[in-house]
Amino acid sequence: MKILNWFFVAIGIAGLISVRMFEDKIFYDPFLGYFHEADKSISFPAFEWGKLIASHFFRFVLNLFFSCVIIHFLFKNKEWTIQGAILITIVFVITFPIYLYCINDRFEVGYLFSFYMRRFVIQPLIILLIVPMFYYRKQIMQKS
Repeated sequence: MKILNWFFVAIGIAGLISVRMFEDKIFYDPFLGYFHEADKSISFPAFEWGKLIASHFFRFVLNLFFSCVIIHFLFKNKEWTIQGAILITIVFVITFPIYLYCINDRFEVGYLFSFYMRRFVIQPLIILLIVPMFYYRKQIMQKS
């Protein structure tokens, strides 16, 4: 049964990698090239608010799904999977409006600040904190 769990963890990781690899084909994001160039003098791209918001939300849902698959099959605890989903959602709910404000402000708030806010919106970085936290919790529970 452990092999099946690791298989699903690998599927979750492959899913997250796929979201990243095919981001230019799957999602509407005119800022991909803008931030990829890392040139502040490049012109601010034209975009559509509705498509941008829907695309980021769709990307969040995919990242959340694959992250929950990883959490669930690593720890086999439904409650922890729900907690992980809630934590990931909280981070998105906090960072997404900030990123939208940065876009509205045309990144005048700061290029690097906007870049990193975007990273928290489009990448599942919080999973890198959740997995060690739950692993530590599991070790503590096994000792007591």
